Amino acid sequence: GRPRADAPARPRHRDLGGAPRKPGEAAPGVDATGEKGRQWRRAALLGRAYVLYVYPRDETPGCTVQACAFRDAWKDFRELQILVLGVSRDGPEEHRRFIERRRLPFPLLCDADGTMHAAYGATMLGGLPRRVSYLIRNDGHIAAGSQPHPRTEAPPEHMVDPATEPAAGGQTGHAKLPSCGRSGDAPTR
Repeated sequence: GRPRADAPARPRHRDLGGAPRKPGEAAPGVDATGEKGRQWRRAALLGRAYVLYVYPRDETPGCTVQACAFRDAWKDFRELQILVLGVSRDGPEEHRRFIERRRLPFPLLCDADGTMHAAYGATMLGGLPRRVSYLIRNDGHIAAGSQPHPRTEAPPEHMVDPATEPAAGGQTGHAKLPSCGRSGDAPTR
C-alpha cells in the first residue's frame, strides 16, 4: 500500500547494492553516533582491532540471534582486545531498548541514512539492508569478513580463531563471526 500522508519520509539510500569489502582493503570510514550519543569516528579506532557487524534492524528474530551470539562471545573478543560494534539504521532509543533487553555489552551505532551500510556492502539491490561482519585490524585494514546474508538461514562459514591475534596483525581471510542461525534462546530480562 501507499504510505500515509502524515507518515515521516524514509531516508533515501545512496547505494542500491554495494559490494562486500575484501580482506586487505582499508576499512571504510566510521562516522556514527552510538546509543548514548557518543560520536564514533574511524580515526579514534585506529590502533585498535574491532569487529563491525552491520545488521538490518533491532529486535527482529535474526538480528536478535546475531546480537546475542556476539554477546555470548564477548569474553573471547575482550581477551583478544577486540572491540565489538553493531550498526543498524535504528535510532538511539531503539538501540538503548535493544541493549537493555538483550543485555548487550557493546555499543550499537546509528546509520539512519545508510551511509555505513553502503560503504560496507551491507545494502542489497533496492536499498534493503543485509547482514555483514568484518574483523578490522588495529591498522585500519580488514582482516576478515563474513559473506553478506539477508536471511538467518545463511550463516557465515568460519569462526574467528581464538589462537589468531588479529589485534597484532593476525591472518587474513574469511572469518566466522557470530552469525544469524535459527535459535529461540535469545534471553529476555
